[in-house]
Amino acid sequence: MTALVTGSAGGIGAAIVRKLTAEGLQVKELDLVHGFDVADASAWEHVGSVDLACLNAGVLTGDEEIATLTDEQYRRAVGVNVDGVVFGVRRLARVMPKGSTIVATASLAGLTAIADDPIYGLTKHAVVGFVRSVAPQLAEREIRIQAVCPAWADTGLMTDDFKRNLGSQGYKLLRPEEVADGVWAAYKSEGTGEAWVVQSGREPLNYEFKGVPGPR
Repeated sequence: MTALVTGSAGGIGAAIVRKLTAEGLQVKELDLVHGFDVADASAWEHVGSVDLACLNAGVLTGDEEIATLTDEQYRRAVGVNVDGVVFGVRRLARVMPKGSTIVATASLAGLTAIADDPIYGLTKHAVVGFVRSVAPQLAEREIRIQAVCPAWADTGLMTDDFKRNLGSQGYKLLRPEEVADGVWAAYKSEGTGEAWVVQSGREPLNYEFKGVPGPR
């Protein structure tokens, strides 16, 4: 069994690599530090077939004030968090074998509001919506796709001030290994188009979307 992990040099990405390796998969690491930019559509054209693809790369803008958000902050967040998933899924839909799986790392911020970084919330809502929406056509190719929605994890993405702020609110950060367990749970599920919530002290949970009221 083969796998790839984007954002593999970060805390969560490295934990996913360790988890998959421990489970016996051969893992290819794709990360900016290795020269792979997930936001570069042309880079994806050189990616080959795998049995499991973990589209994990993600960034924060680092700015909660929309009035001071720069174009560069916005474009980079959308490029990595959204384009990196869409370009990846587009390529993988062409080359992955039947029975394969894609797992995209979204966030709890993709299921709820996040005042600390609204653009991050925008991108993660986009990932969840994309996964749910593209799942039926991938199913026709016998490829499953899942989203994992972890709460805040203790990784290098977070500044010390942000960690202290969360700590002052009594917030318990996830360990990257807990997120990796959530990725594995999503992979082992027989479903597709699901969103798996990962919270500290809980087993990974398949989120139940209640749907919207129909017309009268």
